[in-house]
Amino acid sequence: MGRFLNPGNKAFQKALKSEIYVDKTMLLAYTNKVIGSDMACICNSRPRRFGKSITANMLAAYYSRGCDSFDMFSALKVGRLDSFETNLNKYDVIHIDVQWCMMDAGEVQNTVKYINNGILDELIIAYGDVIPDTVKTAYGAMSYINAATGNTFVIIIDEWDVLIRDEADNKELQEEYINFLRGMFKGTEPTKYIALAYLTGILPIKKLKTQSALNNFEEFTMLDAGALASYIGFTDDEVKQLCKKYDRDYEAVKNWYDGYMLSGKHVYNPKAVVSVMMRGSFQSYWSQTGTYESLIPLIDMDFDGLRAAIISMISGNEIKVRTTTFQNDMVSFKNKDDVLTLLIHLGYLAFNQKNQMAYIPNEELRNELMDAVEENKWDEIMQFERQSIDLFNATINKDVNTVAAKIEQIHMEYTSVIQYNDENSLSSVLAIAYLGTMNYYFKPVRELPTGRDFADFVYIPKPEYINDYPALVVELKWNKNADTAMQQIRERQYPNSLLQYTGNILLVAINYDEKTKEHVCKIEEYAKIQN
Repeated sequence: MGRFLNPGNKAFQKALKSEIYVDKTMLLAYTNKVIGSDMACICNSRPRRFGKSITANMLAAYYSRGCDSFDMFSALKVGRLDSFETNLNKYDVIHIDVQWCMMDAGEVQNTVKYINNGILDELIIAYGDVIPDTVKTAYGAMSYINAATGNTFVIIIDEWDVLIRDEADNKELQEEYINFLRGMFKGTEPTKYIALAYLTGILPIKKLKTQSALNNFEEFTMLDAGALASYIGFTDDEVKQLCKKYDRDYEAVKNWYDGYMLSGKHVYNPKAVVSVMMRGSFQSYWSQTGTYESLIPLIDMDFDGLRAAIISMISGNEIKVRTTTFQNDMVSFKNKDDVLTLLIHLGYLAFNQKNQMAYIPNEELRNELMDAVEENKWDEIMQFERQSIDLFNATINKDVNTVAAKIEQIHMEYTSVIQYNDENSLSSVLAIAYLGTMNYYFKPVRELPTGRDFADFVYIPKPEYINDYPALVVELKWNKNADTAMQQIRERQYPNSLLQYTGNILLVAINYDEKTKEHVCKIEEYAKIQN
């Protein structure tokens, strides 16, 4: 058992002994399906605290011939499959954590040499009789081993992109690393000695040179997780089971930590869910990750429309984003779309693949982005907040004239700022108008606008404010009247979360007249039927 070659199963055993372990071993059903095929090179990028290292350790424990993992896996989901033992502990595994290697190499410039020589030394110990003395590269040694023995390798690289991310300006090191990756994975010879390659990191494969080195990899990202969506984070069913076991409020957990939609599946950040299960405290655990340090300079970049987009998303809106120009690094930004795309890969934003829209997935990230914006003291956000607080107070006091006037003012002043110029602007303006509620309310539950009618916004107070503030149901109309909006509120079924809501509810109906540019508002209390 070595550090790089066949490291064993102790690292994964520690994960299994954790207080909370969610079984993700069915990922092995996918890797077993593609192993030895032309789809056996996988790059699975995801944000920090999404279980990348645990997954890498699981793959190493399952495939490595340097250990016996039958008892470990037979009790897990993969152990129920007929194909369970087909690939169990059958391969030489090379497992590299580039982040750790970069630190242990002493100087970052020595990282690639450190990795290559470390693997090569262990291969020589295991297969020295078939490796010529002239071989100087790990991938060259693997080629000789395969030619002599027929053995193939499973190569797992954790934090594969750390040199791409952190050393973007170090051209010499970047070139050396890209050449190492090219030698390891590119060309006819690697197809002979590689049974499976699994790269995991934060960024997708970098375009240009790195892409040419790794263009034979199947990519699974936060833009498109494909068949691996269920293994990126915790699923909704898994979170429900944890909430039941640890007696946590599922709806609160959902509001705080749900929101990523990957291939049609709800996905949660595992770190956040585990933390709230163990501690019982609903808060942001995101700032404990390394990426928070890079957040502030990103959102403060001086690209036209970036600040407005961030403010709009904090309010609960979705923003169209073009992801194709992003170069998959931390330095090559050409426009606001590149910044927003990076924020998706970092996990601060989620991505609606169907309509190509970015949005803030949950309350945890909404708070993180709001803190970052306030730390930078954006004038725009301060103006929105002042206007919004006045509007919110008028709503609570059922002052319909002031509500109408404030909505009208915000609509006139800020529509151009947020760059909406169609009927949907009213819907977007409304979300921004109530930005001041975010300290007391979750992100609004919002249905998509259809035609000239706008579905309701539902604002639900956070649990600690249920007795202080009512839930708000806001209905919008365009070129109709507020009475029609109020009637529709009463006829429409509310979201399930609101049906179970125990506090007071205010119904807010707003109509905008396109000709007069006037807004009219009606507010009523909703009397729930007592059982």
